[in-house]
Amino acid sequence: MKTALIALGVTLAGALAAAAPASAQSGYPTRPVTLVVPYPPGGATDVLGRVIAQKLGQELGQTVVVENRAGAGTAIGAGYVAKAAPDGYTLLVSSGTTFTVNPAIQNKLPYDPVKSFEPIGIAGRTGLALLANPQVPVKNLKELVAYAKARDKEPPAYGSFGAGTTAHFVGEAFLAAAGIKMIHVPYKGSAPAMTDLIGGQIPFSVDTVAAALPQSKQGKVRVLAVSAPARSAFLPDVPTFAEQGYPSVAMDTWLMFAAPRGLPADVKSKLEAALRATVESPDVRKSLEAQGFEAAYSSAAEGEALIQKELPQMREVAQRANIKID
Repeated sequence: MKTALIALGVTLAGALAAAAPASAQSGYPTRPVTLVVPYPPGGATDVLGRVIAQKLGQELGQTVVVENRAGAGTAIGAGYVAKAAPDGYTLLVSSGTTFTVNPAIQNKLPYDPVKSFEPIGIAGRTGLALLANPQVPVKNLKELVAYAKARDKEPPAYGSFGAGTTAHFVGEAFLAAAGIKMIHVPYKGSAPAMTDLIGGQIPFSVDTVAAALPQSKQGKVRVLAVSAPARSAFLPDVPTFAEQGYPSVAMDTWLMFAAPRGLPADVKSKLEAALRATVESPDVRKSLEAQGFEAAYSSAAEGEALIQKELPQMREVAQRANIKID
């Protein structure tokens, strides 16, 4: 009898041990989750990442700790997450810079934009805007094209917040579509580019809708077009590039949450549901909109499809405009 009980105990112990990983997995999360922001503290992605992390933690029932790992155009933070265990305890929040821009302009990255990551969903999006100094006699893209063609021998300049950024890509995509020449002037960030645009040192620039909005309201800059597929809710009177005859210029900036590839299905499902509930929270929506992002949850499948769609587009623009960073 004693031997039988011992055998039964061994059998039960073995069964419990075998079931332990599944139970732990189904109980996810059982400890704090790390959200890696591949930018320095204080920027829009960092601010929004922290706002979303707080609410996401409430939805998951565990603390979500934000960890900044900036550098190399988001590649350092993204590479760190790509090499982490695919257990749902290390997540990444970043933009198209990580997933579609870097792969188009850099040959050596510590991650693969498709194979390394499992999208969880998109929390918000914002368009990019083509801006003009109000003193320049240009009010729309038709007038800008005429203005540039009249100065073909001495092309006008346009600024962006950096070489190889989404703003640079939008500018080059438009130049190719319109068949005009302009000189790209890369700045180290949005602020100096905006300062020179307002001061008249450059006649045009490409920047985010969020950066353009306050300056536009004060009449310091003129918004000629937005690059998103649809008009911005923040600039409803400004037509898109597509509406003005350039449908190929249809890209925006988005805030993607992702995990290392290989995430267990139940963990991924729980993260998707938590992120959706977070984005639909009134407080989070308000914070996103305050930063110029339109809060709109897109599923993991939609995020995956977006990367697959934009990658070849970005590579084509980079090759045509010879945008390359090694």
